[in-house]
Amino acid sequence: TSYFSNSPLAMQDGPATGRVAELLTPFADDLPAGALDGYALPVSDGSARNRAGIRRAMGALADAGFSADGGTMRGPDGQPLSFSILLSKGSSENIAIAELYIQALARLGITARVDAVDDAQFVARNAAFDFDLAIFRRALSLSPGNEQRYYWGSEAADQEGSRNLMGVQSPAIDAMIDTMVGASSAEDFTAAARALDRVLTAGRYVIPFWQFTEDRIAHVAALKYPSHVPLYGDGPNYMPEVWWIEPAQ
Repeated sequence: TSYFSNSPLAMQDGPATGRVAELLTPFADDLPAGALDGYALPVSDGSARNRAGIRRAMGALADAGFSADGGTMRGPDGQPLSFSILLSKGSSENIAIAELYIQALARLGITARVDAVDDAQFVARNAAFDFDLAIFRRALSLSPGNEQRYYWGSEAADQEGSRNLMGVQSPAIDAMIDTMVGASSAEDFTAAARALDRVLTAGRYVIPFWQFTEDRIAHVAALKYPSHVPLYGDGPNYMPEVWWIEPAQ
Protein backbone atom coordinates (compact mmCIF):
# COMPACT_ATOMS: atom_id res chain seq x y z
CA THR A 1 0.00 0.00 0.00
CA SER A 2 3.05 2.28 0.14
CA TYR A 3 6.84 2.33 -0.14
CA PHE A 4 7.19 1.69 3.61
CA SER A 5 4.09 -0.48 4.06
CA ASN A 6 3.70 -2.50 7.26
CA SER A 7 6.02 -0.13 9.13
CA PRO A 8 5.76 3.03 11.27
CA LEU A 9 7.29 5.01 8.37
CA ALA A 10 4.34 4.35 6.04
CA MET A 11 2.05 7.22 5.14
CA GLN A 12 -1.12 7.44 7.21
CA ASP A 13 -4.62 7.17 5.74
CA GLY A 14 -6.52 10.34 4.88
CA PRO A 15 -5.28 13.92 4.54
CA ALA A 16 -1.78 14.88 5.69
CA THR A 17 -1.75 16.32 9.20
CA GLY A 18 0.69 17.80 11.69
CA ARG A 19 4.36 17.80 10.81
CA VAL A 20 3.76 15.82 7.60
CA ALA A 21 1.40 18.51 6.28
CA GLU A 22 3.84 21.20 7.40
CA LEU A 23 6.64 19.60 5.37
CA LEU A 24 4.55 19.13 2.22
CA THR A 25 2.54 22.38 2.12
CA PRO A 26 5.35 24.54 0.65
CA PHE A 27 5.29 22.24 -2.40
CA ALA A 28 1.49 22.06 -2.67
CA ASP A 29 1.35 23.48 -6.21
CA ASP A 30 3.70 20.80 -7.56
CA LEU A 31 2.58 17.75 -5.61
CA PRO A 32 0.79 14.87 -7.38
CA ALA A 33 -2.94 14.66 -6.79
CA GLY A 34 -3.69 13.01 -3.47
CA ALA A 35 -0.36 13.68 -1.78
CA LEU A 36 -1.87 16.21 0.63
CA ASP A 37 -5.55 15.29 0.71
CA GLY A 38 -5.01 11.53 0.78
CA TYR A 39 -4.40 8.77 -1.76
CA ALA A 40 -4.83 5.00 -1.70
CA LEU A 41 -4.01 2.44 -4.35
CA PRO A 42 -7.08 1.23 -6.29
CA VAL A 43 -8.68 -1.92 -4.90
CA SER A 44 -10.49 -4.38 -7.16
CA ASP A 45 -13.49 -6.49 -6.23
CA GLY A 46 -11.36 -9.61 -6.64
CA SER A 47 -13.44 -10.99 -9.49
CA ALA A 48 -12.21 -12.07 -12.90
CA ARG A 49 -14.42 -9.46 -14.56
CA ASN A 50 -13.84 -6.29 -12.61
CA ARG A 51 -16.17 -4.02 -14.54
CA ALA A 52 -16.01 -1.18 -12.03
CA GLY A 53 -12.23 -1.04 -12.39
CA ILE A 54 -12.48 -1.14 -16.18
CA ARG A 55 -14.96 1.77 -16.12
CA ARG A 56 -12.64 3.82 -13.91
CA ALA A 57 -9.71 3.09 -16.21
CA MET A 58 -11.72 4.02 -19.30
CA GLY A 59 -12.73 7.28 -17.64
CA ALA A 60 -9.12 8.12 -16.73
CA LEU A 61 -7.96 7.37 -20.28
CA ALA A 62 -10.74 9.49 -21.76
CA ASP A 63 -9.78 12.39 -19.47
CA ALA A 64 -6.22 12.08 -20.83
CA GLY A 65 -7.42 12.32 -24.43
CA PHE A 66 -7.46 8.61 -25.30
CA SER A 67 -10.33 6.85 -27.04
CA ALA A 68 -11.17 3.27 -28.05
CA ASP A 69 -11.42 3.17 -31.82
CA GLY A 70 -12.47 -0.21 -33.22
CA GLY A 71 -11.40 -1.97 -30.04
CA THR A 72 -7.96 -0.33 -30.02
CA MET A 73 -7.07 2.35 -27.48
CA ARG A 74 -5.54 5.30 -29.29
CA GLY A 75 -3.97 8.50 -28.07
CA PRO A 76 -4.76 12.06 -29.18
CA ASP A 77 -2.28 11.55 -32.04
CA GLY A 78 -4.15 8.47 -33.25
CA GLN A 79 -1.35 6.09 -32.32
CA PRO A 80 -2.31 2.79 -30.61
CA LEU A 81 -1.48 2.59 -26.92
CA SER A 82 1.03 -0.22 -26.49
CA PHE A 83 4.12 -0.99 -24.44
CA SER A 84 6.44 -3.82 -23.40
CA ILE A 85 7.26 -5.22 -19.97
CA LEU A 86 10.94 -6.00 -19.50
CA LEU A 87 11.51 -9.20 -17.52
CA SER A 88 14.24 -11.78 -17.07
CA LYS A 89 13.67 -15.10 -18.82
CA GLY A 90 14.25 -16.89 -15.54
CA SER A 91 11.52 -15.03 -13.64
CA SER A 92 8.69 -17.40 -14.53
CA GLU A 93 6.54 -16.23 -11.61
CA ASN A 94 6.73 -12.58 -12.70
CA ILE A 95 6.07 -13.53 -16.32
CA ALA A 96 2.93 -15.39 -15.25
CA ILE A 97 1.71 -12.37 -13.27
CA ALA A 98 2.51 -10.06 -16.19
CA GLU A 99 0.47 -12.25 -18.52
CA LEU A 100 -2.56 -11.76 -16.27
CA TYR A 101 -1.98 -8.01 -16.38
CA ILE A 102 -1.70 -8.12 -20.17
CA GLN A 103 -5.04 -9.94 -20.42
CA ALA A 104 -6.68 -7.22 -18.32
CA LEU A 105 -5.14 -4.48 -20.47
CA ALA A 106 -6.48 -6.15 -23.62
CA ARG A 107 -10.01 -5.49 -22.37
CA LEU A 108 -9.15 -1.80 -22.49
CA GLY A 109 -7.83 -2.06 -26.03
CA ILE A 110 -4.24 -1.69 -24.81
CA THR A 111 -1.59 -3.95 -26.30
CA ALA A 112 1.18 -5.03 -23.95
CA ARG A 113 3.74 -7.78 -24.29
CA VAL A 114 6.46 -9.39 -22.20
CA ASP A 115 9.99 -8.69 -23.39
CA ALA A 116 11.86 -11.62 -21.78
CA VAL A 117 15.65 -11.31 -22.01
CA ASP A 118 18.62 -13.04 -20.41
CA ASP A 119 19.94 -11.80 -17.08
CA ALA A 120 22.84 -9.86 -18.60
CA GLN A 121 20.54 -7.96 -20.97
CA PHE A 122 18.05 -7.35 -18.18
CA VAL A 123 20.70 -5.74 -15.97
CA ALA A 124 22.18 -3.70 -18.84
CA ARG A 125 18.82 -2.41 -20.03
CA ASN A 126 17.74 -1.50 -16.50
CA ALA A 127 20.98 0.39 -16.01
CA ALA A 128 20.41 2.31 -19.26
CA PHE A 129 16.68 2.89 -18.55
CA ASP A 130 15.98 1.04 -21.81
CA PHE A 131 12.43 -0.18 -21.12
CA ASP A 132 8.79 0.85 -21.08
CA LEU A 133 7.93 -1.04 -17.90
CA ALA A 134 10.35 -3.11 -15.80
CA ILE A 135 10.19 -5.23 -12.67
CA PHE A 136 11.85 -3.81 -9.56
CA ARG A 137 11.88 -5.54 -6.18
CA ARG A 138 11.79 -2.93 -3.45
CA ALA A 139 13.16 -3.70 0.01
CA LEU A 140 13.55 -0.73 2.36
CA SER A 141 14.68 -0.73 5.97
CA LEU A 142 13.44 1.13 9.02
CA SER A 143 16.56 3.31 8.76
CA PRO A 144 16.30 4.94 5.32
CA GLY A 145 19.04 7.47 4.67
CA ASN A 146 21.30 8.82 1.94
CA GLU A 147 20.55 5.85 -0.34
CA GLN A 148 17.10 7.36 -0.89
CA ARG A 149 18.75 10.00 -3.10
CA TYR A 150 19.98 7.15 -5.30
CA TYR A 151 16.48 5.65 -5.40
CA TRP A 152 14.35 8.74 -6.00
CA GLY A 153 16.56 11.85 -5.98
CA SER A 154 16.55 14.26 -8.92
CA GLU A 155 20.29 13.88 -9.58
CA ALA A 156 19.89 10.11 -9.96
CA ALA A 157 17.14 10.48 -12.56
CA ASP A 158 19.66 10.80 -15.40
CA GLN A 159 22.42 8.77 -13.78
CA GLU A 160 22.72 5.45 -15.60
CA GLY A 161 22.71 2.51 -13.25
CA SER A 162 20.81 4.34 -10.49
CA ARG A 163 17.72 2.86 -8.87
CA ASN A 164 15.61 5.85 -9.88
CA LEU A 165 14.10 3.76 -12.66
CA MET A 166 11.03 5.99 -12.96
CA GLY A 167 13.19 9.03 -13.64
CA VAL A 168 11.36 11.13 -11.08
CA GLN A 169 12.67 14.66 -10.52
CA SER A 170 10.76 16.36 -7.73
CA PRO A 171 11.84 19.23 -5.48
CA ALA A 172 9.40 17.90 -2.87
CA ILE A 173 10.99 14.44 -2.87
CA ASP A 174 14.48 15.96 -2.65
CA ALA A 175 13.38 18.13 0.27
CA MET A 176 11.79 15.23 2.15
CA ILE A 177 14.97 13.18 1.74
CA ASP A 178 17.07 16.11 2.99
CA THR A 179 14.81 16.53 6.01
CA MET A 180 14.85 12.82 6.75
CA VAL A 181 18.64 12.55 6.53
CA GLY A 182 19.16 15.69 8.61
CA ALA A 183 16.50 14.93 11.24
CA SER A 184 17.61 15.36 14.85
CA SER A 185 14.56 13.70 16.39
CA ALA A 186 12.62 10.50 15.81
CA GLU A 187 9.47 12.55 15.28
CA ASP A 188 10.97 14.61 12.44
CA PHE A 189 12.53 11.51 10.89
CA THR A 190 9.21 9.64 10.87
CA ALA A 191 7.29 12.65 9.57
CA ALA A 192 9.76 13.17 6.71
CA ALA A 193 9.61 9.47 5.77
CA ARG A 194 5.80 9.54 5.80
CA ALA A 195 5.81 12.72 3.70
CA LEU A 196 8.25 11.14 1.22
CA ASP A 197 6.04 8.05 1.07
CA ARG A 198 3.02 10.21 0.25
CA VAL A 199 4.71 11.91 -2.68
CA LEU A 200 6.06 8.64 -4.07
CA THR A 201 2.83 6.70 -3.69
CA ALA A 202 0.58 9.48 -5.00
CA GLY A 203 2.94 9.85 -7.95
CA ARG A 204 1.72 6.49 -9.34
CA TYR A 205 5.23 5.51 -10.41
CA VAL A 206 4.77 1.80 -9.78
CA ILE A 207 2.19 -0.96 -10.30
CA PRO A 208 2.48 -3.34 -7.34
CA PHE A 209 2.79 -6.99 -8.40
CA TRP A 210 3.01 -8.81 -5.07
CA GLN A 211 4.36 -8.55 -1.55
CA PHE A 212 5.68 -11.01 1.02
CA THR A 213 3.34 -11.28 4.00
CA GLU A 214 5.26 -14.03 5.80
CA ASP A 215 8.86 -15.19 6.19
CA ARG A 216 9.44 -18.74 4.98
CA ILE A 217 12.62 -20.73 5.45
CA ALA A 218 13.44 -24.44 5.30
CA HIS A 219 16.08 -25.85 7.64
CA VAL A 220 17.21 -29.11 9.17
CA ALA A 221 15.50 -29.83 12.47
CA ALA A 222 18.77 -29.80 14.40
CA LEU A 223 19.24 -26.08 13.79
CA LYS A 224 17.81 -23.76 16.45
CA TYR A 225 17.09 -20.03 16.26
CA PRO A 226 16.04 -17.31 18.73
CA SER A 227 12.38 -17.05 19.59
CA HIS A 228 12.60 -13.27 19.01
CA VAL A 229 14.31 -11.45 16.15
CA PRO A 230 14.58 -7.66 15.67
CA LEU A 231 11.45 -6.01 14.28
CA TYR A 232 11.78 -6.02 10.47
CA GLY A 233 15.39 -7.03 11.03
CA ASP A 234 15.44 -10.66 10.06
CA GLY A 235 16.16 -9.99 6.38
CA PRO A 236 15.92 -12.53 3.59
CA ASN A 237 18.48 -14.84 5.21
CA TYR A 238 16.83 -14.88 8.65
CA MET A 239 20.02 -13.90 10.45
CA PRO A 240 21.95 -17.22 10.22
CA GLU A 241 24.76 -15.79 12.35
CA VAL A 242 22.58 -16.17 15.47
CA TRP A 243 21.46 -19.75 14.78
CA TRP A 244 23.01 -22.71 16.57
CA ILE A 245 22.92 -26.49 16.66
CA GLU A 246 22.37 -28.52 19.80
CA PRO A 247 25.15 -30.97 20.62
CA ALA A 248 24.23 -34.63 20.47
CA GLN A 249 23.13 -36.03 23.81
